[in-house]
Amino acid sequence: MHDRISEARTAALALRLAALCLMLSGCVSNSVDFFADAGKYQYHTCEQLAAAAKSQSTRERELKELMDKAEQSAGGAVVSVLAYRADYVAVSEDLRVIDATARAKNCQSPGTWQSNGVIR
Repeated sequence: MHDRISEARTAALALRLAALCLMLSGCVSNSVDFFADAGKYQYHTCEQLAAAAKSQSTRERELKELMDKAEQSAGGAVVSVLAYRADYVAVSEDLRVIDATARAKNCQSPGTWQSNGVIR
C-alpha cells in the first residue's frame, strides 16, 4: 500500500515538473526580444561578422547537444530548460542579428548561395 502511494506521489511530482518545464519553455521562447540587441554588431566588419557567426553557431550546436543529452535522463527536461534553454535562445537570436547585419552591409555569407545575376 505504501509503495502505491509513493509511486502516485512520484508520478504526480513528475507531471508537475513536466508542466513547469512547458510553462518555462513558453516563457523563454516568447521573450526572445529580451535577448536580441539589434545594434550589437553594427560596427563590425564583414570578417568580424563571419567570425562571430562561426563562434555563435558552434555555441548553438554545443547547447543543442547538451539539451538533447540532458533530456535523455530522468528529470532531464527540467535541467534542459533551466540550465540551457535561455542561453540557446540568446545565441539563436544573436545569430539572427549577425545575419541581418551582414545582409545590411552586403557581406557574403559563407556557405550560402549568392546570385550574381548571370545564368550559365
